[in-house]
Amino acid sequence: MLEEFVRGRLKAEAAEAIIPNIRKILQFARSRKIPVIFTVDTHYPVIDKELELWGPHALKGSPEACVIEELKPLDDEFIVSKRRYDAFFETDLDLLLRELKVDALILTGIHTHLCVQQTAAGAFYRGFKVVLPIDCVAAATREWHERGIEYMRAFFGAELTTADDLIEWLKRELGSPPASHYV
Repeated sequence: MLEEFVRGRLKAEAAEAIIPNIRKILQFARSRKIPVIFTVDTHYPVIDKELELWGPHALKGSPEACVIEELKPLDDEFIVSKRRYDAFFETDLDLLLRELKVDALILTGIHTHLCVQQTAAGAFYRGFKVVLPIDCVAAATREWHERGIEYMRAFFGAELTTADDLIEWLKRELGSPPASHYV
């Protein structure tokens, strides 16, 4: 959820609508110490394949390459820079997930049919379960969004849910938080 794709040149109009749902999951994850990893488009201004297709966007060091303020990473959260749609391609994401002993990924963000779908493919190929809260992903068009969701369900076995249903399921799975979480 970078400035570029929420409010910048390549914004998806539907992006604003998913921010509250992503924030719910983010706050829940933080309250339960579930690892949070931000994968962010970070492109070099001259030698990048995606720039050939989309023009300059999310350039390294630019304000457009920053996570939106509403979802800003905390100091102890992970940020993985990527230069391709798939957050696994030529990054250390796989190593990080294995070090954290993660076996399932909750994917959120934009664009459903590009970055989210390609990252779901990368996760699937590496044996991770993919969970997709469909009210936490968006694309530039409804058609691209729906096509991306169906593709991930059909070909990567993505478990489709909503932010609220996911949080309720996680509460049941994780049980009550320790008393220190209420302070």
